Amino acid sequence: MQTKNHEGISVELMIQPVILSGGAGSRLWPFSRQAYPKQFLPLSGDKTLLQETLLRTNNLTAEGVSVTSFSSLIVCNESHRFLVAEQLRQIGEEAKAIILEPQGRNTAPALTLAAHLATEKDLDPILVVMPSDHLIKDQMVFRDRVIHAAKLAQDGYVVTFGIVPDKPETGFGYIRKGSRFDDATFLLDTFVEKPDQETAETYLQSGEYLWNSGIFVMRSSIWLEEIRRQRFDIAEYCDRAVNQGEREGDFYRIDENMFELCPSDSIDYAVMENLAAGHTTQKAVVLPLDAGWSDLGSWSAIGEVLDSDDAGNVIKGDVFSKDTHNSLLCADSRFLAAVGVNDIVIVETNDAVLVAHKDKVQDVKLITEYLKGKGRSEHIFHAKVHESWGKSELIDQGSDYLIKRLTLDPGASLSIQIYDQGTKHWVVMKGNGRLIRGSSTFLLGENDSTNIPRGVENRLENTGTIALEIIEIQSESDVGDGGVSRFKDHQKLAAIV
Repeated sequence: MQTKNHEGISVELMIQPVILSGGAGSRLWPFSRQAYPKQFLPLSGDKTLLQETLLRTNNLTAEGVSVTSFSSLIVCNESHRFLVAEQLRQIGEEAKAIILEPQGRNTAPALTLAAHLATEKDLDPILVVMPSDHLIKDQMVFRDRVIHAAKLAQDGYVVTFGIVPDKPETGFGYIRKGSRFDDATFLLDTFVEKPDQETAETYLQSGEYLWNSGIFVMRSSIWLEEIRRQRFDIAEYCDRAVNQGEREGDFYRIDENMFELCPSDSIDYAVMENLAAGHTTQKAVVLPLDAGWSDLGSWSAIGEVLDSDDAGNVIKGDVFSKDTHNSLLCADSRFLAAVGVNDIVIVETNDAVLVAHKDKVQDVKLITEYLKGKGRSEHIFHAKVHESWGKSELIDQGSDYLIKRLTLDPGASLSIQIYDQGTKHWVVMKGNGRLIRGSSTFLLGENDSTNIPRGVENRLENTGTIALEIIEIQSESDVGDGGVSRFKDHQKLAAIV
């Protein structure tokens, strides 16, 4: 690779986007849940936050710069693999690899895994590391800053983006700028923990502090060198986890035993703090970014980026409001009415309702802690659960019955299974399928119905070109999945998408 010199030689940049998709988004409950966190939701437009992030580094261009950009490396929880793959498919994007973490170990190990795969075939690309769940409105400004950061990274610097603050925010970590490095960047002086209100106001007035965005740009070899120098334990276990892992189509499944031994740490704590100028090195720089950034980390943040009506209300869904001001009203599955209330957040889903004052939305995560402590599942699953074959949605449940809507994607099938307790009744609402029940095979179409008795091996396949929708009624004792024996996990018959 050539870097630009004073004679005007053009810059050749090899960019590898890295998207970290391990967040749970607990402060956006009940929309965001452990099995379907906020990066998979369309919170600010038609596309999900993950999809917007995937498209963010497309079309990187600048005068005198030649850019080669690879498909993204995505690091996600193994349980989210089909969600990631499906969201890629929806926007026509491909991934260089979807790296599957058997358990979360924070951002430093996640980046180390990606850096190992980025250096395959002796490549040393520039990593553009982005969280999957942030909003950036001004794409032109962001891409311009990425090019500037990549030029610095080409020469061995580690660049972090600092968000230009517009208010005294207590929910973010901060970065203190050091001396000016070039016309757009500063040496990175130090990282600062989340401040109290008075300290945050002081930071804003001083002009010396930026919000910590979690966006980094560096060569893959530089990261691997630094993580090995500063956190040899993380580097060693990640190296073994990758080397003992295996690729399965678009997925890269790392070795679970090695990764379980890996310590958990963030990029900031593991490496960046020791690269700051305040720690005697001048290898790290901070690039201020003013491009309409939000981490969408709370319901108040959501309200700030969405359009409001004349009363200051942000309204989504089937909502009626009267004498209500400066509120966020979201209806997901039914009619919502708000009368005579101000400065509140009401979020409705088909299995939970959140009501909170705007000043208390940071405490929403306490709800998920409560649910977890009670052994409940509303912090993990929605009533609608996404599966490798499609999705299931709970419609109604009683002591001796359960009703679901099953939606099988084209070419998908349920696993081979036997119901040890109770029976199931299926009614086809849309599409075509094939049911293997015992030694018999049946073709099913719209309005057809069938029973699946206990003790009989069965498997359902979608043989059509559209989604197969079925109403499932489970009856008798032990309804749910406790009385099901599954023998083989059929994913997609044609391809994993």
